[in-house]
Amino acid sequence: MTKNKIKLVRIYDHEQPNGYRILVDRLWPRGMSKVKADLDEWDKQIGPSNELRKWFNHDDQKYAEFKQKYEQELDDNPALSDFIKNVKEQLAKQDVLFLYGAKNKEHNQAVVLKEYLKDKIN
Repeated sequence: MTKNKIKLVRIYDHEQPNGYRILVDRLWPRGMSKVKADLDEWDKQIGPSNELRKWFNHDDQKYAEFKQKYEQELDDNPALSDFIKNVKEQLAKQDVLFLYGAKNKEHNQAVVLKEYLKDKIN
C-alpha cells in the first residue's frame, strides 16, 4: 500500500497532479478563474497574515525570518487543528495538493506549511 503525500503545486502550472486540491494562499491568485483553479477547498485562514505577507514580499533574503514568523502564526492559529484534521482525512484517501501562486517554488508559504505539518500529520 502506498502512502499518500502532501504535494506542493503552483496553481499556474500546466501539469497538475491528481489529488485533493487546497489553495493555501490568503489571496486569490491573480488571473485565475474559479473553474480553472478546480479547488476542493480554499483555506485562506491558514495562509500568512496580510502584514507578514506584505513584509516578506517574496524576498529570498527574508525567507528564514519569514519561515520563523509564519510558524509562530501557525502555532497561534485557531484554525490549524481543523486544517490538520482535514488534511489527515484526505491523506487517508489520496494525495493532498497545497496550491499556491508564488513564482518562487523553494521560498513560499506552502513550503513552510508542508514542512511545519510534517511531524503533526504522521
